Amino acid sequence: MPAPTSSRTLWKGAISFGLVHIPVTLHSATAENRMKFNLLDKSTMTRVGNQQVNKNTGEATAREEIVKGFEVEKDQFVVLSPDEIKAALPRSTQTIDIEAFVDREQIAAVYFNKPYYVSPAGKGGQKPFALLRETLKRTGKVGIAKVVISTRQHLAMLIPHGNGLALNLLRWSDEVRDTAGLAWPDESVTVSAAELKMAEQLVDAMAGDWQPDLFHDEFREKLMALVEEKSREGGLRTVAPVPGEDVQPTAEVIDLTELLRRSLKGNAKTPAAAPAAAKKTAGKREETAANDEAVPLKKAAARKSPATARASAKPASRRKAG
Repeated sequence: MPAPTSSRTLWKGAISFGLVHIPVTLHSATAENRMKFNLLDKSTMTRVGNQQVNKNTGEATAREEIVKGFEVEKDQFVVLSPDEIKAALPRSTQTIDIEAFVDREQIAAVYFNKPYYVSPAGKGGQKPFALLRETLKRTGKVGIAKVVISTRQHLAMLIPHGNGLALNLLRWSDEVRDTAGLAWPDESVTVSAAELKMAEQLVDAMAGDWQPDLFHDEFREKLMALVEEKSREGGLRTVAPVPGEDVQPTAEVIDLTELLRRSLKGNAKTPAAAPAAAKKTAGKREETAANDEAVPLKKAAARKSPATARASAKPASRRKAG
Protein backbone atom coordinates (compact mmCIF):
# COMPACT_ATOMS: atom_id res chain seq x y z
CA MET A 1 0.00 0.00 0.00
CA PRO A 2 1.26 3.52 -0.79
CA ALA A 3 1.95 5.88 2.08
CA PRO A 4 -1.02 8.11 3.05
CA THR A 5 -1.37 11.54 1.46
CA SER A 6 0.43 14.30 3.32
CA SER A 7 -1.96 17.17 4.11
CA ARG A 8 0.84 19.25 5.57
CA THR A 9 1.89 22.23 3.45
CA LEU A 10 5.69 22.31 3.36
CA TRP A 11 6.04 25.43 1.21
CA LYS A 12 3.63 28.01 -0.17
CA GLY A 13 4.33 30.34 -3.07
CA ALA A 14 3.85 30.52 -6.83
CA ILE A 15 5.05 29.05 -10.12
CA SER A 16 6.46 31.87 -12.25
CA PHE A 17 7.24 31.91 -15.97
CA GLY A 18 7.03 34.89 -18.29
CA LEU A 19 4.57 37.19 -16.54
CA VAL A 20 2.49 34.31 -15.19
CA HIS A 21 2.18 33.63 -11.46
CA ILE A 22 0.30 30.50 -10.38
CA PRO A 23 -0.18 30.21 -6.59
CA VAL A 24 0.77 26.72 -5.42
CA THR A 25 1.66 24.68 -2.36
CA LEU A 26 4.22 21.88 -2.01
CA HIS A 27 3.48 18.60 -0.25
CA SER A 28 5.83 15.73 0.46
CA ALA A 29 5.57 13.01 -2.19
CA THR A 30 7.52 10.39 -0.24
CA ALA A 31 7.54 8.89 3.25
CA GLU A 32 10.58 7.55 5.05
CA ASN A 33 9.70 4.10 6.38
CA ARG A 34 13.09 2.85 7.50
CA MET A 35 13.42 2.02 11.17
CA LYS A 36 14.31 5.10 13.19
CA PHE A 37 15.87 4.46 16.56
CA ASN A 38 16.24 7.15 19.23
CA LEU A 39 19.00 7.22 21.82
CA LEU A 40 17.52 6.91 25.33
CA ASP A 41 18.92 6.90 28.84
CA LYS A 42 18.43 3.34 30.08
CA SER A 43 17.65 4.31 33.69
CA THR A 44 15.47 7.41 33.18
CA MET A 45 14.04 6.72 29.68
CA THR A 46 14.81 10.29 28.58
CA ARG A 47 16.17 11.22 25.18
CA VAL A 48 19.94 11.45 24.72
CA GLY A 49 21.21 14.14 22.33
CA ASN A 50 24.43 14.46 20.38
CA GLN A 51 27.02 16.26 22.50
CA GLN A 52 29.64 18.48 20.84
CA VAL A 53 32.96 17.04 22.01
CA ASN A 54 36.47 18.33 21.43
CA LYS A 55 38.20 15.50 19.55
CA ASN A 56 41.59 16.30 21.06
CA THR A 57 40.60 16.60 24.71
CA GLY A 58 37.46 14.46 24.73
CA GLU A 59 35.69 17.19 26.72
CA ALA A 60 32.33 18.79 25.84
CA THR A 61 32.55 22.19 24.11
CA ALA A 62 30.03 24.92 24.93
CA ARG A 63 27.84 25.94 21.98
CA GLU A 64 29.01 29.57 22.14
CA GLU A 65 32.61 28.41 21.75
CA ILE A 66 31.94 26.58 18.47
CA VAL A 67 32.58 28.24 15.08
CA LYS A 68 32.17 26.96 11.54
CA GLY A 69 35.29 26.36 9.48
CA PHE A 70 35.79 25.23 5.87
CA GLU A 71 38.81 23.00 5.23
CA VAL A 72 40.75 24.46 2.28
CA GLU A 73 43.70 22.07 2.62
CA LYS A 74 44.41 19.31 5.11
CA ASP A 75 44.25 20.83 8.61
CA GLN A 76 43.98 24.34 7.09
CA PHE A 77 40.62 26.00 7.75
CA VAL A 78 38.90 29.29 6.95
CA VAL A 79 36.44 30.32 9.68
CA LEU A 80 33.17 31.97 8.64
CA SER A 81 31.00 33.93 11.05
CA PRO A 82 27.21 33.47 11.25
CA ASP A 83 26.73 36.94 9.70
CA GLU A 84 29.01 36.08 6.77
CA ILE A 85 27.11 32.86 6.14
CA LYS A 86 23.76 34.64 6.45
CA ALA A 87 24.83 37.29 3.92
CA ALA A 88 25.48 34.55 1.35
CA LEU A 89 22.06 32.92 1.77
CA PRO A 90 19.84 33.14 -1.33
CA ARG A 91 16.94 35.60 -1.20
CA SER A 92 13.65 33.77 -0.65
CA THR A 93 11.22 34.94 -3.38
CA GLN A 94 8.55 32.31 -2.61
CA THR A 95 8.43 31.44 -6.31
CA ILE A 96 9.29 28.43 -8.44
CA ASP A 97 11.03 30.39 -11.20
CA ILE A 98 10.94 28.41 -14.45
CA GLU A 99 14.00 29.35 -16.51
CA ALA A 100 13.60 26.89 -19.40
CA PHE A 101 11.42 24.14 -20.83
CA VAL A 102 13.30 21.03 -22.01
CA ASP A 103 12.45 17.55 -23.30
CA ARG A 104 11.78 15.17 -20.43
CA GLU A 105 14.05 12.40 -21.76
CA GLN A 106 17.06 14.74 -21.80
CA ILE A 107 17.33 14.66 -17.99
CA ALA A 108 19.21 11.59 -16.74
CA ALA A 109 17.82 9.74 -13.71
CA VAL A 110 21.03 10.39 -11.72
CA TYR A 111 19.98 14.04 -11.40
CA PHE A 112 16.73 13.19 -9.60
CA ASN A 113 16.95 13.98 -5.90
CA LYS A 114 13.64 14.45 -4.06
CA PRO A 115 10.05 14.76 -5.31
CA TYR A 116 7.23 16.96 -4.04
CA TYR A 117 3.59 17.15 -5.10
CA VAL A 118 2.51 20.57 -6.35
CA SER A 119 -1.06 21.70 -5.73
CA PRO A 120 -2.86 24.91 -6.74
CA ALA A 121 -3.46 27.30 -3.86
CA GLY A 122 -7.11 28.36 -3.87
CA LYS A 123 -9.75 28.27 -6.61
CA GLY A 124 -8.13 31.14 -8.52
CA GLY A 125 -5.15 28.98 -9.36
CA GLN A 126 -7.08 25.98 -10.69
CA LYS A 127 -7.35 27.04 -14.36
CA PRO A 128 -3.78 28.33 -14.89
CA PHE A 129 -2.50 25.26 -13.04
CA ALA A 130 -4.48 22.95 -15.36
CA LEU A 131 -3.31 24.90 -18.42
CA LEU A 132 0.34 24.50 -17.46
CA ARG A 133 -0.14 20.79 -16.73
CA GLU A 134 -1.82 20.13 -20.10
CA THR A 135 0.74 22.21 -21.97
CA LEU A 136 3.58 20.18 -20.49
CA LYS A 137 1.78 16.93 -21.36
CA ARG A 138 1.13 17.94 -24.97
CA THR A 139 4.62 19.26 -25.61
CA GLY A 140 6.52 16.53 -23.76
CA LYS A 141 8.46 19.26 -21.96
CA VAL A 142 9.30 19.81 -18.32
CA GLY A 143 10.00 23.10 -16.61
CA ILE A 144 13.51 23.63 -15.26
CA ALA A 145 13.29 26.01 -12.33
CA LYS A 146 15.08 27.42 -9.32
CA VAL A 147 13.38 27.54 -5.94
CA VAL A 148 14.49 28.52 -2.44
CA ILE A 149 13.27 26.23 0.33
CA SER A 150 14.31 26.97 3.88
CA THR A 151 17.10 29.38 2.81
CA ARG A 152 18.63 26.84 0.43
CA GLN A 153 18.45 27.25 -3.34
CA HIS A 154 17.54 24.18 -5.40
CA LEU A 155 17.47 23.28 -9.07
CA ALA A 156 14.15 21.58 -9.83
CA MET A 157 12.11 19.93 -12.56
CA LEU A 158 8.37 20.63 -12.84
CA ILE A 159 6.67 17.64 -14.45
CA PRO A 160 3.05 16.51 -15.03
CA HIS A 161 1.90 13.82 -12.61
CA GLY A 162 -1.61 12.45 -13.00
CA ASN A 163 -4.04 15.35 -12.63
CA GLY A 164 -1.41 17.48 -10.98
CA LEU A 165 2.24 18.44 -11.10
CA ALA A 166 5.31 17.14 -9.32
CA LEU A 167 8.41 19.15 -8.48
CA ASN A 168 11.49 16.96 -8.42
CA LEU A 169 14.50 18.62 -6.82
CA LEU A 170 17.54 17.99 -9.01
CA ARG A 171 21.20 17.65 -8.20
CA TRP A 172 23.49 20.40 -9.44
CA SER A 173 25.89 19.34 -12.20
CA ASP A 174 28.90 19.33 -9.86
CA GLU A 175 27.07 16.87 -7.56
CA VAL A 176 26.86 14.17 -10.24
CA ARG A 177 30.06 12.18 -10.52
CA ASP A 178 31.89 11.66 -13.80
CA THR A 179 31.80 8.11 -15.17
CA ALA A 180 35.37 8.27 -16.47
CA GLY A 181 37.49 5.47 -15.06
CA LEU A 182 34.59 3.12 -14.38
CA ALA A 183 34.98 -0.39 -15.77
CA TRP A 184 32.01 -0.12 -18.10
CA PRO A 185 32.19 -2.41 -21.16
CA ASP A 186 33.10 -0.57 -24.35
CA GLU A 187 32.47 -1.36 -28.02
CA SER A 188 35.04 -4.15 -27.95
CA VAL A 189 32.75 -6.24 -25.72
CA THR A 190 30.08 -7.79 -27.94
CA VAL A 191 27.20 -10.20 -27.43
CA SER A 192 26.01 -12.74 -29.95
CA ALA A 193 22.57 -12.77 -31.53
CA ALA A 194 21.76 -16.03 -29.72
CA GLU A 195 22.74 -14.59 -26.33
CA LEU A 196 20.69 -11.48 -26.97
CA LYS A 197 17.66 -13.52 -28.03
CA MET A 198 17.78 -15.69 -24.89
CA ALA A 199 18.16 -12.61 -22.70
CA GLU A 200 15.15 -11.00 -24.38
CA GLN A 201 13.10 -14.18 -23.84
CA LEU A 202 13.98 -14.14 -20.14
CA VAL A 203 12.98 -10.49 -19.86
CA ASP A 204 9.68 -11.20 -21.65
CA ALA A 205 8.98 -14.12 -19.30
CA MET A 206 9.47 -11.88 -16.26
CA ALA A 207 7.72 -8.84 -17.72
CA GLY A 208 4.63 -7.36 -16.07
CA ASP A 209 2.98 -4.12 -15.01
CA TRP A 210 4.58 -1.96 -12.35
CA GLN A 211 2.93 -2.90 -9.04
CA PRO A 212 4.89 -1.30 -6.18
CA ASP A 213 2.73 -3.08 -3.57
CA LEU A 214 4.33 -6.38 -4.57
CA PHE A 215 7.71 -5.33 -3.17
CA HIS A 216 8.42 -5.06 0.55
CA ASP A 217 11.21 -4.06 2.90
CA GLU A 218 11.58 -7.44 4.62
CA PHE A 219 14.10 -6.19 7.19
CA ARG A 220 11.73 -3.43 8.35
CA GLU A 221 8.76 -5.82 8.45
CA LYS A 222 10.65 -8.25 10.70
CA LEU A 223 11.73 -5.48 13.07
CA MET A 224 8.21 -4.03 13.18
CA ALA A 225 6.81 -7.47 14.00
CA LEU A 226 9.30 -7.69 16.87
CA VAL A 227 8.32 -4.19 18.09
CA GLU A 228 4.63 -5.11 18.03
CA GLU A 229 5.29 -8.34 19.90
CA LYS A 230 7.28 -6.58 22.63
CA SER A 231 4.58 -3.88 22.85
CA ARG A 232 1.89 -6.49 23.48
CA GLU A 233 4.05 -8.04 26.18
CA GLY A 234 4.26 -4.78 28.12
CA GLY A 235 7.52 -3.46 26.70
CA LEU A 236 6.27 0.11 26.17
CA ARG A 237 8.11 2.94 27.97
CA THR A 238 7.02 6.60 28.03
CA VAL A 239 9.36 9.26 26.61
CA ALA A 240 8.81 13.07 26.49
CA PRO A 241 7.33 14.20 23.12
CA VAL A 242 8.85 16.72 20.69
CA PRO A 243 7.10 20.01 19.76
CA GLY A 244 5.80 20.49 16.20
CA GLU A 245 5.99 23.36 13.71
CA ASP A 246 3.60 25.70 11.85
CA VAL A 247 3.67 26.78 8.20
CA GLN A 248 3.73 30.17 6.47
CA PRO A 249 1.38 31.87 3.95
CA THR A 250 1.99 33.60 0.47
CA ALA A 251 1.17 34.74 -3.17
CA GLU A 252 -1.90 35.48 -5.27
CA VAL A 253 -2.77 34.97 -8.97
CA ILE A 254 -3.52 37.53 -11.69
CA ASP A 255 -5.28 37.31 -15.08
CA LEU A 256 -3.78 34.36 -16.96
CA THR A 257 -4.85 35.25 -20.52
CA GLU A 258 -3.42 38.78 -20.31
CA LEU A 259 -0.13 37.54 -18.86
CA LEU A 260 0.26 34.91 -21.58
CA ARG A 261 -0.47 37.53 -24.25
CA ARG A 262 2.05 39.96 -22.81
CA SER A 263 4.68 37.23 -22.36
CA LEU A 264 4.35 36.22 -26.02
CA LYS A 265 4.86 39.87 -27.06
CA GLY A 266 8.33 39.71 -25.58
CA ASN A 267 7.61 41.45 -22.27
CA ALA A 268 8.61 38.45 -20.18
CA LYS A 269 11.20 40.46 -18.25
CA THR A 270 8.92 43.46 -17.56
CA PRO A 271 7.71 43.40 -13.94
CA ALA A 272 3.94 43.29 -13.59
CA ALA A 273 1.90 44.74 -10.77
CA ALA A 274 0.66 41.44 -9.41
CA PRO A 275 4.05 39.66 -9.50
CA ALA A 276 5.55 42.70 -7.81
CA ALA A 277 2.87 42.56 -5.15
CA ALA A 278 3.50 38.86 -4.72
CA LYS A 279 7.23 39.46 -4.29
CA LYS A 280 6.49 42.26 -1.80
CA THR A 281 4.35 39.87 0.21
CA ALA A 282 6.97 37.16 -0.02
CA GLY A 283 9.70 39.61 1.03
CA LYS A 284 8.16 39.86 4.48
CA ARG A 285 8.76 36.16 4.91
CA GLU A 286 12.33 35.94 3.61
CA GLU A 287 14.29 33.09 5.14
CA THR A 288 11.11 31.75 6.79
CA ALA A 289 9.91 29.41 4.03
CA ALA A 290 8.46 26.35 5.73
CA ASN A 291 9.58 22.92 4.64
CA ASP A 292 10.27 19.55 6.17
CA GLU A 293 13.90 20.06 7.17
CA ALA A 294 15.04 19.50 10.75
CA VAL A 295 16.82 22.83 11.35
CA PRO A 296 13.71 25.06 11.30
CA LEU A 297 12.00 22.57 13.62
CA LYS A 298 14.70 22.99 16.22
CA LYS A 299 14.67 26.77 15.91
CA ALA A 300 10.90 26.92 16.27
CA ALA A 301 11.04 24.77 19.37
CA ALA A 302 13.86 26.85 20.86
CA ARG A 303 11.79 30.03 20.70
CA LYS A 304 9.12 28.63 23.00
CA SER A 305 9.24 29.10 26.74
CA PRO A 306 9.39 25.87 28.75
CA ALA A 307 5.77 26.33 29.82
CA THR A 308 4.57 26.98 26.25
CA ALA A 309 6.55 24.04 24.92
CA ARG A 310 4.95 21.70 27.43
CA ALA A 311 1.48 23.04 26.67
CA SER A 312 1.80 22.75 22.88
CA ALA A 313 3.89 19.60 22.68
CA LYS A 314 2.57 16.94 20.33
CA PRO A 315 4.08 13.59 19.38
CA ALA A 316 6.07 14.00 16.20
CA SER A 317 8.86 12.34 14.31
CA ARG A 318 12.35 13.59 15.12
CA ARG A 319 13.13 13.45 11.46
CA LYS A 320 11.59 15.40 8.63
CA ALA A 321 8.27 14.21 7.26
CA GLY A 322 8.75 12.15 4.16
